[in-house]
Amino acid sequence: MIINSRFFNRTELIGFIALALLLFAILPLSLDIFRLNLVAKYLTYAFVGIGLVLCWGYGGILSLGQGVFFGLGGYCMAMYLKLEASSVENTKIQSTPGIPDFMDWNQLTQLPFFWKPFHSFPITLIAIMLVPGIFAFIIGAAMFKRRVGGVYFAIITQAIAAIMTILIVGQQGYTGGINGITDLRTLHGWDIRTDHAKFILYFVEVVLLFACIIAAQFIRLTKLGRILVAMREQEDRVRFSGYSVANFKIFAFCAAAIFAAIGGAMFTLEVGFMSPSFVGIVPSIEMVIYTAVGGRMSIFGAVWGSLLVNFAKTSLSESFPQLWLFGLGALFIAVVLAFPNGLSGIWQDYVQPHIDRLLASRKSKPGNGFPVADGAPAE
Repeated sequence: MIINSRFFNRTELIGFIALALLLFAILPLSLDIFRLNLVAKYLTYAFVGIGLVLCWGYGGILSLGQGVFFGLGGYCMAMYLKLEASSVENTKIQSTPGIPDFMDWNQLTQLPFFWKPFHSFPITLIAIMLVPGIFAFIIGAAMFKRRVGGVYFAIITQAIAAIMTILIVGQQGYTGGINGITDLRTLHGWDIRTDHAKFILYFVEVVLLFACIIAAQFIRLTKLGRILVAMREQEDRVRFSGYSVANFKIFAFCAAAIFAAIGGAMFTLEVGFMSPSFVGIVPSIEMVIYTAVGGRMSIFGAVWGSLLVNFAKTSLSESFPQLWLFGLGALFIAVVLAFPNGLSGIWQDYVQPHIDRLLASRKSKPGNGFPVADGAPAE
């Protein structure tokens, strides 16, 4: 594990350790399996948030269609799980055994060609990253090469999310339609619906989340990360310096898409289904809200924002089912107006200075295990 002063500064190191303790020890020991599974569901959105930090926070590319990539990753995993659940033995009462039930209901007599590769689990894992990555590359190349950016790019990604939802719903025989792909049971014969399986999947997801955090941190600290920030602040100056701004934007957008797809695949495993309700405009905007609340310039803030906003969303929807959407909107507006850098900005502006002063005062006191300043009397 990479933890040193050059990879994490002191604040980031504290955040890394605190998050690791919370996710690896405190929550598994203190929550029942139902609540732990809810936390796992919340963490799937943290993958999207990490990608948005790179894309939006550092690259200045606001995407309102991340639900598309979240859904593509989820559907790739769901297709593999559905094929495993649709063996000839399990579907012998259908008109056409061996194909998913919704295909049989829609009078399909054979498996579509683009479903066949998902019989293989390794190919499925590759497709989870490759399919959203290629789709993001096509969108990014079409937009960024023509210097489409800012609010226009945000609107286009929002339109793509709406189109994708309509496409999935309309092609019911191939995608499951409005209900999505449901009744997912096993992974390589391992029942993913049991409490034991959910417990193991939680830790698998947390390990993947920390791997994505380290990957995003690595990108942020390289020359590429510095160029993304420069591009966000002065795009024309970066272009005049000889860099291909379009290529850097494409990379950031594709990286965010792959992170989101990994989250979508884990969502399918944790929840047991995937539907177009997680692909459209509303979930895509909610994912941006999670990142904004946590802090669009902070990788750890995006994770905390995903956890806290979803926890608040669940609590409000349980207590005030007709008002929770207003509460979520009010939270977003309040954070944007009062704390534009989110929870991480509150920590850096109001909490971290007090910690720094406390540590500085302890260092200045002689005889406490810290070096004594020149000329200071020793106790």
